[in-house]
Amino acid sequence: MEDTIGSNPPSLGFLEKLKSWLSWSWTYVCFVWFGMVLIMVYVVWSPLKLQETLTSASVFLNTLTPKFYVALTGTSSLISGLILIFEWWYFRKYGTSFIEQVSVSHLRPLLGGVESSSSTGLFSSVNGEADSRPSVSDCKVWRNPLNLFRGAEYNRYTWVTGKEPLTYYDMNLSAQDHQTFFTGDTQQLRPEDAVMQKAWRERNPQARIRAAYQAIEMNHECAAAYVLLAEEEATTITEAERLFRKALSFAGKDINLLVYIKRRLAMCARKLGRIKEAVKMMRDLMKEFPLLGMLNIHENLLEALLELQAYADVQAVLAKYDDISLPKSATICYTSALLKARAVSDKFSPEAASRRGLSTAEMNAVEAIHRAVEFNPHVPKYLLEMKSLILPPEHILKRGDSEAVAYAFFHLQHWKRAEGALNLLHCTWEGTFRIIPYPLEKGHLFYPYPGCTETADRELLPSFHEVSVYPKKELPFFILFTAGLCSFTAMLAMLTHQFPELMGVFAKAFFSTLFAPLGFFADKMENFMPSSFWHQLTRI
Repeated sequence: MEDTIGSNPPSLGFLEKLKSWLSWSWTYVCFVWFGMVLIMVYVVWSPLKLQETLTSASVFLNTLTPKFYVALTGTSSLISGLILIFEWWYFRKYGTSFIEQVSVSHLRPLLGGVESSSSTGLFSSVNGEADSRPSVSDCKVWRNPLNLFRGAEYNRYTWVTGKEPLTYYDMNLSAQDHQTFFTGDTQQLRPEDAVMQKAWRERNPQARIRAAYQAIEMNHECAAAYVLLAEEEATTITEAERLFRKALSFAGKDINLLVYIKRRLAMCARKLGRIKEAVKMMRDLMKEFPLLGMLNIHENLLEALLELQAYADVQAVLAKYDDISLPKSATICYTSALLKARAVSDKFSPEAASRRGLSTAEMNAVEAIHRAVEFNPHVPKYLLEMKSLILPPEHILKRGDSEAVAYAFFHLQHWKRAEGALNLLHCTWEGTFRIIPYPLEKGHLFYPYPGCTETADRELLPSFHEVSVYPKKELPFFILFTAGLCSFTAMLAMLTHQFPELMGVFAKAFFSTLFAPLGFFADKMENFMPSSFWHQLTRI
């Protein structure tokens, strides 16, 4: 064992040296290899009768009819067109070129290239302060604090449209959350708790509901079972509220259950129009459990206060949570921008501002909008209704399209209520991108924009939604190349069909010009080297 372990480092060192040598040789000695190939071709010119072969090939090509060239170019155009269609589909679905991905994955390691790490250097924090060591956890997926009810809202959407608003990845994350949140001490599991553990893992909604009823049969005071029924079986918010109240009566001293149920009851009150009651429940919950800030209950509170138009209370909540030491969110940044925009937007005019300049209040509003757009650049298109909204997912990625959908779904009405706020946003939001011309390399008020958002958003958002990508990717080289090749070969096929004689003359002139340097090189080599030297080489 020791010998085996001791022999690994030298072998690894040899492989690294071999890769580095291959990389060096590929980079600097390609032209030498090309020259050696030319010399070898010349050496075997006579023994292999290449001259006669080329002559017979030229005779064969001269006897071909124009129909052959039409078929050849047409087939080339068809194949390149099929490759173009596949490349375009793959790029729209996965955000990268298939040919480029295969080349990087399989050819780059052989040439000594270093594989890019997806876990370091790409992801950045969303805090307002600097951090010299960004980590993957800064791009983690968060539970949506305003997530809808499956039975009363998500399922109703499915019944009407026939589309699934939630992805399997999103629902699987929710199952893991529920399993962790409601399991408690795994060493003292009751029989109904074991049934509920299995219920959260079930993929089929009806199987989950049956398991919840089974747990209630074992113990009619199983609070977790009533939570599942309220989330998934209740078809109205009123029915869900009734089941949550029943679950609350059986929750006992389980803090996780108490916090979850009280929060969902507050959300039921908000949806049923009892907004003041919802605000009071949220404030009591935050006061009773002050250490559970990671659950982002303050975002529920901000939305309810905006509905009440209690802007002073909104400002007080922002003063506490919009702190440089606390993680940011689209709700925090855009609500702050909304309050500042509301103060000046009713009298704002782009023409007047261009003539007299921006006042101090207008400048503060514009800076707040730029700050919000830098944090999440996807939100303005939804607020300005340049992109259609969908139901928000149960989990979001901060600074990603999923967070933008979730924010705009609940807060678009508040921006519309503030007169002129959307107009001010429309006039100023694109100016953010002039401040941060290279968002993946350097930020302005936040860290550089993370490189993980597109992949995670594609997993969180349904397939019928067109994921917003920032910064916008340019078309890969191979898509442009195949598009050019397809167009060029199609044009050749059409011209050959219409003007066969002229294209035949053109093809002969093209090939004669193409092979002229090779003939010139062969003549020079014959004049430079004695004939006896080449005779000896051919004998060898």
